[in-house]
Amino acid sequence: MELRHLRYFVTVASELHFARAAQRLFISQPALSQQIRGLEGELGLKLLERNRRGVRLTPEGAAFLAEARAAVEQADHAAAVARALAEGATGQLRLAHLRAMFSGPPELIVREYERRFPG
Repeated sequence: MELRHLRYFVTVASELHFARAAQRLFISQPALSQQIRGLEGELGLKLLERNRRGVRLTPEGAAFLAEARAAVEQADHAAAVARALAEGATGQLRLAHLRAMFSGPPELIVREYERRFPG
């Protein structure tokens, strides 16, 4: 199983439509269908119910989606950390503030910084 297979599945599950998912992923719809069938074969279970109007998750697909989505998000996070390190984003930043100095809650600023520069 490759990360791209998980990304494909998460996108199809999000769109509930193969053609729209394929468009978002910049691949052909037949290629996407083949990749999802391969993933289902590798896992030994059916993730999606297909019909003429679209797609719906099977109960197994819904359970797998949570794990697949978490894996994709973690991989994206790891890649962001690696890019930040490659750009020299290392070290520590210490902040002090007076609540009156900010027009918005400083916690939001700190959270956004932590999201962009984890660790």
